[in-house]
Amino acid sequence: MVNGRTVLERFPAGGPRGSWPAEEFAQARRREGLAAEVVMDLASDTFLVVVRGGDTAR
Repeated sequence: MVNGRTVLERFPAGGPRGSWPAEEFAQARRREGLAAEVVMDLASDTFLVVVRGGDTAR
């Protein structure tokens, strides 16, 4: 958990497609009913797909 959020996946920020892979992954999770969002972790230079606290339950 990061700041009350659960990290579902990590994507390198330096990739050739930028945040697109993370956005596509988050969109697929939203279609499954999760409130997934993409945030940038500056310390590790990665895009994180996260859900808030209890939003991981299906």
